[in-house]
Amino acid sequence: MPTHAEQRKLPYTQKQLFDLVAEVDRYPEFLPWCLASRITKREDDYFLADLIIGYKMVREKFGSKVTVKPNSEVHVEYVSGPMKHLSNRWRFIEEPDGSCTIDFYVDFEFKNKFFQSVMEVFFNEAVKRMVGAFEDRAHKLYDQDGSVSSNVSPSKNG
Repeated sequence: MPTHAEQRKLPYTQKQLFDLVAEVDRYPEFLPWCLASRITKREDDYFLADLIIGYKMVREKFGSKVTVKPNSEVHVEYVSGPMKHLSNRWRFIEEPDGSCTIDFYVDFEFKNKFFQSVMEVFFNEAVKRMVGAFEDRAHKLYDQDGSVSSNVSPSKNG
């Protein structure tokens, strides 16, 4: 079962990074291998989402429950699809200087042994590319001369 955990401090506000991760319906715009996403149900503190992930001739659809704690945490739990399990957590830790530290964790296992063995070979590279895609998206949306966007100023309230 591959797992990955990392922390990364970024020059964006807690709210900016939370919004970026929580907007699952925008993932196909920037996330590698995400071909489509759809939110199927919304409740107060969670939503259900379907993602279609693909690479070359392989396409898989999986459903997840995404629990949100506004501006501080996004937790993804596996509901349906080709996996035995999936647990993914993003925590957003506001820093005194207005920046934010992301605490990221993912753990999953495919039902199909072949997919699992292939994924284990490419797992570290795939996770680096996915986390990097979020960071690149933040740069694109929020940077202005390499600093926190002037559209949103750092504050305790986001």
